[in-house]
Amino acid sequence: MSSVSETTEPAVSGDPSDGPVPPAEKGVTDVPHRPGRLRRLAALARREAARTALAVVSGVALALAFPPYGLWPLSLVGVAAFALLTRGRTVRQGAWTGFAFGLPFFVILLKWLHVVGWDAVIGLSVAEALFLMLLGAALAGTSRLPAWPLWAACLWVAEEWARDRLPFGGFPWGRLAFANTGSPFTPLAALGGAPLVTFAVALWGLRDGGRARKAVTVMECFGLAAAVTVAGAAVPVPTKADDTVDIAVVQGNVQQPGMDFLGRPMKILDNHATATEKLAADIKAGKTRKPDLVIWPENSSDLDPFQYPQAYDRIDEAVKAVGVPVLVGALVDHPTKKGYVFNEGIVWDPKKGPGASYTKQHPVPFGEYVPFREQLSKIITRFKRVPRNFYPGDHTGVLKLGPARLGDVICFEVAYDEIVHDTVDAGARALVIQTNNATYGRTGQPEQQLAMSKLRAVEHGRAIVTAATSGISAVVAPDGAVTHQIPEFTHGVVSARIPLRDETTLADRVGAAPEWVLAIVGFLSCAAGVVIGRRGRTETEKGKQ
Repeated sequence: MSSVSETTEPAVSGDPSDGPVPPAEKGVTDVPHRPGRLRRLAALARREAARTALAVVSGVALALAFPPYGLWPLSLVGVAAFALLTRGRTVRQGAWTGFAFGLPFFVILLKWLHVVGWDAVIGLSVAEALFLMLLGAALAGTSRLPAWPLWAACLWVAEEWARDRLPFGGFPWGRLAFANTGSPFTPLAALGGAPLVTFAVALWGLRDGGRARKAVTVMECFGLAAAVTVAGAAVPVPTKADDTVDIAVVQGNVQQPGMDFLGRPMKILDNHATATEKLAADIKAGKTRKPDLVIWPENSSDLDPFQYPQAYDRIDEAVKAVGVPVLVGALVDHPTKKGYVFNEGIVWDPKKGPGASYTKQHPVPFGEYVPFREQLSKIITRFKRVPRNFYPGDHTGVLKLGPARLGDVICFEVAYDEIVHDTVDAGARALVIQTNNATYGRTGQPEQQLAMSKLRAVEHGRAIVTAATSGISAVVAPDGAVTHQIPEFTHGVVSARIPLRDETTLADRVGAAPEWVLAIVGFLSCAAGVVIGRRGRTETEKGKQ
């Protein structure tokens, strides 16, 4: 372990390059020597320039571990580099390194937001990078503790725990687990969910970052990392089907990608209805097998079918043509609150019409609703393009569609542990992700969201059906393998037989407990770092006396 004198700044306030400071004249109050201070700041900036550049490069490497690039080993490289760059530094230096690491990471990861505006990319990236700034400070503050890689891995989980919840319900994009949906760490999701995958990835990376440091500590952490990973490989993901169901996923496509994907009214609805009627014709002609149910994506009806008779009739025609229940995605006006809408998945029966529904519980702030709308809209006029606020639902999306009991999760909700877990816990035998990624088509965002579906499939041992207006629609097996897929901006239907399961994984049974335990350990390690740091300074001062 490096000594304090090797890794902290000198305690003296001057700089040799400043030259001698003349004594204060008699009767004149002593004032700081500003040119000298500026030179000291410049010298500090020069000293930190190389480390800052390395932090930037490391953040870029971590971003490339995520889809659409999918170079998952770079997640280990990024974590290892971050560990080395913060190892033995002051808390302030660690914080700066964390920000320099986090900003380019999020800019590359979230560049799909450029369709809204590059200011949105930068603004959200800065907000998210603040969490990694705190992580950098915490890594530096705990880097002198025994077994520091273990506490550091817990701090990664704690950082993601915070980002998953703050502010406005959080934004968990960029979790280490989401870069490892097809890696040796993926099976761990079935044991402890996404947090355990993050912990294992961070621990392996930190082991590499500390290899040149205290050997005994590193070997201990290596053994723990190996044990956790072997446990994931040794406990198979339960995928045996209790039953099966034949499904068809309709991807009707949109008129154009981007912010104006809706095109003319009824266009998207007509696309999905026409594709469903074509499926019905193929069934009648014996070209394809009749499914037990059909799934349409989020916003497949661009008009409220309960307010516009033409939308209701068009859906009803298509559903009656295919002759099986259809899960329809639609925006439905709130019955009492003017200016609010529900983002819903509606079970539409060929005989009974619309029935049970699920309302999205976690609308996206600044995308599906605007916090402090009255004040912010005066400053940022772009918020006027979000004319209505989405009203959150209050229950999970377990719906009966024909012979299947499916769990509906809408769009970004797949990124939130608790929503998916609660849906499975409520009895979902398979999961449906209704999504509309037309705004972010060909930007890498659909690939990132599909990766989350792959992790959730393993985590809960459930088949997952992703239905998207413009792609990527896909079927994911319980082991995380993508078995069927429709490319982006393609009009088509995919038919598949998916397993229905009642058995739960260990991750389902323990819920959020692993995340809370690991996060609390991380927070406690920060407190230990503060106590030990103060004790060390006190002993140093006593030694000087």
